Formats: sequence, structure tokens, C-alpha cells
Amino acid sequence: MRLFACSSIALAMLGGAACLAPTASANEIPDSVIAELREMMVSHVALISLAAQNERLHGMDQTRIDDLDKQWRAEAESDNQPLIAQLMGNPLSSYLIRKKAESNGLFAEMFVFDAQGMNVGQSSVTSDYWQGDEDKYLETFAKGPDAVFVDEIEFNDETRQRRRQVSFTILDPESGEPIGGATVEINIDEMERRS
Repeated sequence: MRLFACSSIALAMLGGAACLAPTASANEIPDSVIAELREMMVSHVALISLAAQNERLHGMDQTRIDDLDKQWRAEAESDNQPLIAQLMGNPLSSYLIRKKAESNGLFAEMFVFDAQGMNVGQSSVTSDYWQGDEDKYLETFAKGPDAVFVDEIEFNDETRQRRRQVSFTILDPESGEPIGGATVEINIDEMERRS
């Protein structure tokens, strides 16, 4: 379903049915929506969080990245979750949790990753910590500042919803340099319901 950017995507997120065009297709994500998602991801908290993590983890070798990703996956299956708790408790995750809640079901998941593809903040626990080997990173940050990757629509068996991930590069607004990326998973059924 095509979303039209009324005064802002917030209107669509908060149930502004007038922002949805009834003749649009679920296969289309218009540039105006992607532009507003990009704007959401250059909030002060996102920029500070990305800069801090990029500086702290700059040059981390692949072995350490793989170890952290394995730790994340193991913690996701355990009650002992120090790495997950650290990430889920940071200010950027709080911001993304709030944005997801404000969408009233339109956004199923949101997360931000750094220049190496490691998560910086997220609205819910992801299946992995490192995105650097996935299209959401390889087709965005790895390709440049204007890159956008719209994944295939998938059916979520648990929630019984059709979902589609939109990923894009995040730029430093002052320098114009890529500093990370974001993925927003859109609930296609909710988009269609609002139309």
C-alpha cells in the first residue's frame, strides 16, 4: 500500500487514514516515506549513539565481531543476557521503542546499526547482533549514502502478519558521510487496514 507523506509520517503512524492511498500497491514504498524514515533516524540520540559506537569499536577485527554475534545468539536463548540488556537499555533503544509504540502497529521492528553492521539500538531483540553479512547492510551502508534496500514481503507465522523490511544508510547531517544504517519492518496488513 503506498503511503503518502501528508504533513509527516507520524499522521500515518497514528492512524491518519487520509495519508494512505486506497489504489496503491503493497509492493511500493514511496520515496517520501523513506525520506521521513531517514529523518526519524537522524535524531540527536541516534547520531550521538552512532558516533560513540563507531569511535569505540572502530577497527574491531572480524573474529571479535563474530564472537559478539555468537554471544548475542546464545543470550537470546538464555535467561542470562548481559549484552542484550546493555543494548536494550540504552537511550537509542528507548527512542526506537517509543517510535515503534507511537506507530500503533505500523512498525513491527526498528533497529540501527553502525559502520561495521553491529546493532547500536533496537525496538526489540533481534535474532542477531551483527548485520554486516546481510543485505540490509550490504545493500545500504556498503553501497553508499543514498542506498535503500526494500526486502521481499514475508509472512510472520507468530503474528500472522505480512511484513516488509526497508533498510537505508544513515548520514551525518553535517558532513554528509555515511555513519551507519537502519532497518524498519513495516506491517503491510496494518498499512492496508489504514487505507
